[in-house]
Amino acid sequence: MTIQVFGHKSPDTDSTGSPVAWAWYLSEIRGEDAKPVLLGQPNTEAAFMLERWGIDMPEIVEDVAEGQAVYIVDTNNPAELPASINKADIRGIVDHHKLTGGLETKGPIEIRVEPLACTATILYKMMGKDIAQAPTSVKGAMLTAILSDTLEFRSPTTTQEDEAIAHGLAKDLGVDIKAYAEEMFAAKSDVSAFSDAELLRMDSKEYEVDGTQLRVSVLETTAPSQILDRKEDLKAAMPKVASEDGAHEVLLFVVDILKEEATLIVPNDRVKQIAEASFDVSVDGDTVVLPGVMSRKKQIMPVLKA
Repeated sequence: MTIQVFGHKSPDTDSTGSPVAWAWYLSEIRGEDAKPVLLGQPNTEAAFMLERWGIDMPEIVEDVAEGQAVYIVDTNNPAELPASINKADIRGIVDHHKLTGGLETKGPIEIRVEPLACTATILYKMMGKDIAQAPTSVKGAMLTAILSDTLEFRSPTTTQEDEAIAHGLAKDLGVDIKAYAEEMFAAKSDVSAFSDAELLRMDSKEYEVDGTQLRVSVLETTAPSQILDRKEDLKAAMPKVASEDGAHEVLLFVVDILKEEATLIVPNDRVKQIAEASFDVSVDGDTVVLPGVMSRKKQIMPVLKA
């Protein structure tokens, strides 16, 4: 049976590139039949990565069949995985997020979780010397994933290992990191083709705080005005998206990569209360700027208070 390798729903660059890289390793090095799949449409930066490195768009799946062999990367949270995930045959998990709990396996599996900025960094370490055999497309996907998750080393989640491995890959590929990151971020910043609801779900995670169900959305960009100019429409779309997704509120953080700050859109009093309690700020109006806030994993979710 072919092993399906996938990351989380609303696939970003890491949840697109890491399945590509690990499926190659399972197939070509370990001799197991594996293929990458996605749990949704990749975001604009991930789509740029696929085109830039000549990678075929992976198949998009909505659920998994009972007994389907799967390998999970870049998440361990059942809420971010197919509804039938616990009926699948989970072969392994590689992740860089906190352990959530709730996954069930049919036997002992390979699990590796490390406090690094990017899953692709962990996969690189797991591949060891075999990375030398990887095609340019796989190395390019891994480099793109690391630069994306670290925001070109600006994110507070960045470690020395992430940075060293990215520089090694870039040297191997003949890529100038600064110039390539600019291309990536330009692709990520072009969200003109997406509806308001699509933007709110593009890079989002479900999160519960003291019984309050939240959809925490982050849009990283070098052109925040493209998103903030749509503020009124985004605010109007939030109640419907929240209702459809079983959440009480949608929190949308627009991260300015160059200024290294986030702007939270504040559509109502409940989000205002959450913002003031969580970030020790006073909200006046329908936005609040949070200097230095760039990481959902390290600077947003851990501090949220309802």
